[in-house]
Amino acid sequence: QVQLVESGGGLVQAGGSLRLSCAASGHTFRIYAMGWFRQAPRKEREFVAAISWSGGSTYYSNSGKGRFTISRDGAKNTVYLQMNNLKPEDTAVYSCAAITRYGSAWNIDAKYDYWGQGTQVTVSS
Repeated sequence: QVQLVESGGGLVQAGGSLRLSCAASGHTFRIYAMGWFRQAPRKEREFVAAISWSGGSTYYSNSGKGRFTISRDGAKNTVYLQMNNLKPEDTAVYSCAAITRYGSAWNIDAKYDYWGQGTQVTVSS
């Protein structure tokens, strides 16, 4: 089993920044990649960014590219999502997730095996 715990959400004004953290514990040796997703009210869950567990590869959605940066601290088993120049449309619950199967598509939420509880990000205009 893998446990994921997010932190770092909150309320920020448009143009501001936040850094989300996702700490992994348990059988972390099973993790192949980690991703961030978000879900706004009345909308489907949306892929934001993903990173290989080695940290060597990253992948971003169009909405995350350029403003968001995903990174990993191997010593802490923690993945980060640095979000800059936030916009009101970025308001959502952000969740991290882990894939344990090699070759799975990182942008598809159904491919992820473990999920955190989510953290709320609210961007005011």
